[in-house]
Amino acid sequence: MTKLAANLSTMFLEVPFLERFGRAARAGFSAVEFQFPYEFSAADIAVELERNRLEIVLFNMPLGDLAAGERGHASLPEARERFAESIGIALDYARTIGCRQLHCMAGVLSGDASMDEREDTFVDNLLHAARVLAPHGIRALIEPLNPYDTPNYFLTSVDQAAGIVRRVGSDQVRIQYDLYHQSRTRGELLATFDRYRDLIAHVQIAGNPGRHEPDSGEIDYRFVLKALDARGYEGFVGCEYVPAGTTEDGLGWAWEWLQAGAS
Repeated sequence: MTKLAANLSTMFLEVPFLERFGRAARAGFSAVEFQFPYEFSAADIAVELERNRLEIVLFNMPLGDLAAGERGHASLPEARERFAESIGIALDYARTIGCRQLHCMAGVLSGDASMDEREDTFVDNLLHAARVLAPHGIRALIEPLNPYDTPNYFLTSVDQAAGIVRRVGSDQVRIQYDLYHQSRTRGELLATFDRYRDLIAHVQIAGNPGRHEPDSGEIDYRFVLKALDARGYEGFVGCEYVPAGTTEDGLGWAWEWLQAGAS
C-alpha cells in the first residue's frame, strides 16, 4: 500500500515549523520530509520526531543563498569546496534525526563551464558524497526540476538523471522522481517510472497546474498511486504540494492511504 510522507516545508504552514510534526501525526501521517531544516537544531527536530512517532524520509542538503538564486552546488565546478562542506552539514543532521536519504541539489547554470564539464563535476561530487554517506547507510538523491519553476537548473529530465546515476555507479546514489516536475516537462509518468524503476528511490507528488493537492489538475493521482503500488514500489510518496486552503481541509484525497497506514 502506498506510504505517504507529509512535506513540512510546504504543508501545515498554519503553524511554526516545529509544531508541524504534531499536526502531521494527528492528520494520520506516519512519516515526514522537509526541504531545509538548518534554521532549527537537529536535536529539536529529533525530539519532535520521537514525540510524534514519525519517520523522517528525506531532506535537502544545504542549497546556498536562496535569495541570491542559488539552488545547490553539485554541478558547479567553481563550488566543489562548498559542496563538500554541505555534505558534512547535512550528514550531521541526518545522523541526529535518523534520516537515510538526502537530496543533493545540482545548482543553476553559472560561469563559463560547458555542460560536459558540469556533468563531470556532478559525477565527481556524487562519487564523493557516496563515499562519505555509505558508512552511515545514507543515500544521495538527485531530482530533475522543471525549467518553468526553476529556470537554468542543471538537471531537468529523468533521462539526464539516469545517465548521471549510471556514471556514478553506486547504490548510494539514486533518483528522486517528482511526478509534478515530470508532468510539467514530459508527461509519461508511469512509462518513465517503468524505464528507470531500478534507479528510483523516492517519489513525490503534487497537482499540476498549481502545485496544490494532487486531486486538482491533470494528474490522475489515484490511478498513478495505485499503479505504483501494483508495480511493487515500496518507497514513500512525498506530498510536496502547497495546499490551496488549510492543510487539513485539503487532505480528503489522502484519506484512504492514511487510514490504511494507521490500521
